Order: sequence, then C-alpha cells, then structure tokens
Amino acid sequence: MLDLFDQKLEKDIKREAPLADRMRPEKLEDFVGQEEIIGEGKLLRKSIENDELFSIIFWGPPGSGKTTLARIVAKMTKSQFVGISAVAAGLADLRKIVKEAQERRKFHNERTILFVDEIHRWNKAQQDAFLPYVENGTIVLIGATTENPSFEVIAPLLSRSRVFVLERLKEGHLKKILKTSLLDKKRGLGHFKVKLAPKALDLIVGGSNGDARTALNAIEIAVKVTKPDQQGFRHIDLNTAEQALQHKALLYDKKGEEHYNVISAFIKSMRGSDPDAALYWLARMIEAGEDPLFIARRMVIFASEDVGMADPQALQLAVATMQACDMVGLPECKINLAHCATYLATAAKDNSSYVGLLSAEEDVKKTLNEPVPLHLRNPVTDLMKDLKYGQGYQYAHNMPDKKPTHGHLPKRLEGKKYYRLKK
Repeated sequence: MLDLFDQKLEKDIKREAPLADRMRPEKLEDFVGQEEIIGEGKLLRKSIENDELFSIIFWGPPGSGKTTLARIVAKMTKSQFVGISAVAAGLADLRKIVKEAQERRKFHNERTILFVDEIHRWNKAQQDAFLPYVENGTIVLIGATTENPSFEVIAPLLSRSRVFVLERLKEGHLKKILKTSLLDKKRGLGHFKVKLAPKALDLIVGGSNGDARTALNAIEIAVKVTKPDQQGFRHIDLNTAEQALQHKALLYDKKGEEHYNVISAFIKSMRGSDPDAALYWLARMIEAGEDPLFIARRMVIFASEDVGMADPQALQLAVATMQACDMVGLPECKINLAHCATYLATAAKDNSSYVGLLSAEEDVKKTLNEPVPLHLRNPVTDLMKDLKYGQGYQYAHNMPDKKPTHGHLPKRLEGKKYYRLKK
C-alpha cells in the first residue's frame, strides 16, 4: 500500500511526465488510428469488450500505439497488468512475475496480463522460460515489437499468440492527436495559450514519420521554449517547429526487417526499369547510413541475375562501382552508386543465364552423381586410356563451325536445354 509520500511522488512524476506519456488514451473510444484492428466489430475490439482475452503480439513501428493499446486492454478487462521491458528484465524478474501471477490466480481468481515491451530483445531461452505459463493460462502475454515476429519470436510462442500489425499513423491521425493535446487542460497543453501556424503543424506531422510520440515531444518542446507575447499567446512558427522537431529520423535498422524491405524495393525498381524509384530507394539507404559496399554488392548480383546477356557490360560497371566505393568512400561514392543504379535500371533485361542455372540445379538435385561421359574425361594415365577415357572426344577447334557432334551432358540428361536466350 502506498503511503502519503509515495502517493505524492507518484502524482508528481505523472504530472511532470513527457506529454506523450500524459496524453496516452485510457479508453478505446479515445484511441486514434489502427481502425483495421480495433474498429467496431473487429476481432480484437470484441475480445476486449467481452473480456475474452488471448495472448497477443503487437507488431508495428515506434509511436504507433503498441504500449497504449496494451494498457487499454488491461484496464478494460478484469486483469492485473504487469509491464516490463525485455531490454532490462531477465529470467529472475520473469520467475518473480510468474510466482505472483500463480498466487493471484489461486487466491483471487484474477488473471495477469504480462506486457513485454521489445519482446524481440529476449533470446530463445528467455522466451522458452515463460512459454509453459502462457500455455496453461497463468499469464496472458502481450508482446510489443518493432521487428518482424516471424524472425524474432520463437515458433511455439508465436503459434499460441495472435499477431496484430499496427501501421504508421496517418497525417490526419497525428493532427487530431496534436490538436487534442493543445486543448486538454488536465493532461495536455491546454493551460497554455498557443497559436500554431498551419505550416508549423504540417512540418511536425510530416517530420514525425507516423510516430505520435515524436510529434507530441516536438509540440511540447516548441510550446515550452516559446515566450508568450503581451496577451499571453505563444506563437509557434515554422522555424520553431523545425528546431523542436530536429532531424527526421528514417525508420531503418541495418539488421532489421526494414533493411531488407528497402533493399528489396531498390532491386525491384531496377528490375522494373524504373530509374526514378531506384534513385529514391538508394537515397533512403544512404541517408540511413547503409554500407555503400552492401549496396554495390547487390548491384553486382543484379547485373548478372537481371541484365545478364542483354548487356554483358553491366557486370563490368557494377564491379567497377564496388571498387570505386571501396576506394573513394562516402560521401562521394554515392555518385558512383547513382551512376550504376540508373545504368542497371535503364539497361535491357535478360535473366536467361540465371533461370538456366536454377533449372540445372534442379536436375543436379534429382540426378545427383551422374557419371561424367567417358569422352569428356582426361586420359592422364595408361589405365585411364585402357578404360577408354577421352575416346571419341572431338576437339571443337578442329570441327566445322567449331561445334562437336557429340554432347557434353551425362547420358541421362542428353538433349536437355537449360539456357534459352530470350528474344
């Protein structure tokens, strides 16, 4: 039980918390965005309203509402909410939570919701540790992650949970959240008299990258650093908003899913002969700090996989680009990358060599160790000559049109065609 001093401390902390924390909605009706998963009649909403909760994993970008939704779920259901961060908590913390949850269920018949923020930070052993308690209903898990749970959450836990994908908030959502915070006198900035220029609002919304936390933090800084005029109004102009927002951070983790999403978009833009899109995705990677050699290596692969025999010079340029990036480095080597990307995007395309290789690989797997035809073997010893190694081999340079009449494939695969040049 909290004493008077603890209660005062809790109130002070809550009052002085960042705006983004103070403005967290406590009811589904006040939650903005994510209509696809919590709209009227949606599965998650019905399960919350009927108090029929199951284990959940919220997957979405920063500031999309994962933690807020978890708290709303706990408040609207008859459950004890326990929140931890996978960054700070370990197995000892988990064992304590499970023990308390077991006692709570035994003596009070009360469920425990365990909210694990950044669940992808826990390794396999840590995730395995609380799997049995999810299975037997001791705890209802709500995990939050910015990373693809298919890669970061163990399969048994994933199969016992329902994954809900949260999208980045749209501009309309962010504007609504910011305007609400400027009017709310109890939790927000309503006790200030604020005049927010439309262009300043647009800048904060556009620069927040769909992240409500970033937007709220920026507006709070802008309001607090702006001196009121003689009438007490604080005028937030474009310059102030820009300084409060600082540099817009790109959503890009060089080891996470977005890394693969962006490089995939880059490759597919070049494959689709779209140099404009290729340059955009290239700029995204460079701006986010991607290794230029990684980009160059991907273009070396692309030059053979997608351009191939339609323009054999493409591979030479791609290799030269990789060497240039290694020698020159950033920032100048981004010019080399752009040169190569636009060349590859506008080049003719032919994947016959790659398709032929895939087809040959399939036959290799099916036929395994087919013997090399005798006429293709080198008779380097007398025994090999006696065994007819090399007999019947036709030296191509001595044949009409430089083409032997015998085949070069194993007997079982004679006549098989792998390379079919596209016209």
